[in-house]
Amino acid sequence: MSGETTLKEVIGRLGKALTSLEDAVDARLEHEQDFVDSDAELQRMNADRARLAQEIDKSEARAERLEDVNREVSRRLVTAMETIRAVLDR
Repeated sequence: MSGETTLKEVIGRLGKALTSLEDAVDARLEHEQDFVDSDAELQRMNADRARLAQEIDKSEARAERLEDVNREVSRRLVTAMETIRAVLDR
């Protein structure tokens, strides 16, 4: 009986060890899936960042063009006002 009890105990411990190993493998696989999901999210964020950076660059270029046009319009208005004053003064 002592041999059977010992064998049963060994088999029980082996079963517990296998269960623990399976749990560890499951946890590892879940962790790796989380890593894959995180990596995919990081790639999406980098793509969004690049797209937003391009949009900002385009917006800044447009703002600069608008400032240039605004200065030109202002210059022309000043010239027109000076011309009108000069005509009225005559």
